[in-house]
Amino acid sequence: MATVAPSQSVPRATTPGVRWTGVRHLGPNWYASIMGTAVIANAGAALPLDLPGLRTACVAVWALSLLALLTLLGARALHWTHYRDQARAHLLDPAVAPFYGCLSMALLAVGGGTMIVGRDWIGLPAAVALDTVLFTAGTVIGLAAAVAVPYLMVARHRITEASPVWLLPVVAPMVSAALGPLLLPHLPRGQAQQTLLVLCHGLFGVSLLAVLVMLPLVFGRLVMGGPLPLALTPTLFLVLGPLGQSTTAVNKFADAANGVLPAPYDQGFAVFAVLYGVPVLGFALLWLALSTALVLRARRRGMGFAMTFWAFTFPVGTCVTGAEGLAQHTGLAVFRWLAIGLYGLLVTAWLVAGTHTLRGLFSGALLAGPGPVTRGPRPVTARTR
Repeated sequence: MATVAPSQSVPRATTPGVRWTGVRHLGPNWYASIMGTAVIANAGAALPLDLPGLRTACVAVWALSLLALLTLLGARALHWTHYRDQARAHLLDPAVAPFYGCLSMALLAVGGGTMIVGRDWIGLPAAVALDTVLFTAGTVIGLAAAVAVPYLMVARHRITEASPVWLLPVVAPMVSAALGPLLLPHLPRGQAQQTLLVLCHGLFGVSLLAVLVMLPLVFGRLVMGGPLPLALTPTLFLVLGPLGQSTTAVNKFADAANGVLPAPYDQGFAVFAVLYGVPVLGFALLWLALSTALVLRARRRGMGFAMTFWAFTFPVGTCVTGAEGLAQHTGLAVFRWLAIGLYGLLVTAWLVAGTHTLRGLFSGALLAGPGPVTRGPRPVTARTR
């Protein structure tokens, strides 16, 4: 575990001219809470259930995610304005830098929710405008993170072992790929629609191939190095993100291709959605079982709450949307029940992570800097070595 100088670890509220000390240690990992909240709305809106009030609840959760996103963007702006030394330290920390991918995914998740449920409250024209801004910003930031973070890992970071958080910057383009098709109906027919769909397919490939490079390193780390430190064990669920999101993406391509792409490509996406999605979602369920077993093991050994608990939300949510897409394209009830069961797990994880996060915010524990002596599990921003 790394330690910092006392001058960096103690809030300097009594120092003249120093303000906003509460945001000094506010890292990019906090965007994971936005992702985990937005996916509750996005996944819930497509559930094969006819529950009274479900859509209204999803709209309310989306509004909460939008408000939280705006608040966090403001707080992070203050962080970069007043504590650039800490912000640069985050970029040079191999345990923190990958979380810059979460900024992209938070923008994209909230933007996608705008088109899925937010339009019920703000209207379709405003929803299209807001999602266009968030999708464009999220995609650009995601591509930048997918290049910049691996560059820092190679050129600047000193890394001794693989970590599931490595997947965060490279999975961001996959989120763009899955949510981009929501804007297709609002573009001019022809070249504009085809270009966006092909762009999303390209982003799918960028993310998928990068994940295929990194995933064996993560599994090799577990087999050769043993279980992760207790506080980092929940990050094993991050592997579900690219698996569930890629399944969601291919199903969205199949929905959008008809009428956009010429034959036979329009029908080819529908076939690919099933041939790709079923085995990948099967592997996701295998990884879910393995990760759950390791989390229960860590819990028995004293694992307490850390911000890593948000890894239980968004990745599981992508598996929900992936199962929803397969249910639609296969007509099989097993995928509908799988989506419902995973959504129950998602909501439970969100309530647990959200409750502990609010408690930590009100107590100040989650925004406090690391002390000169580290005892017990630290938040996700701590190093793993």
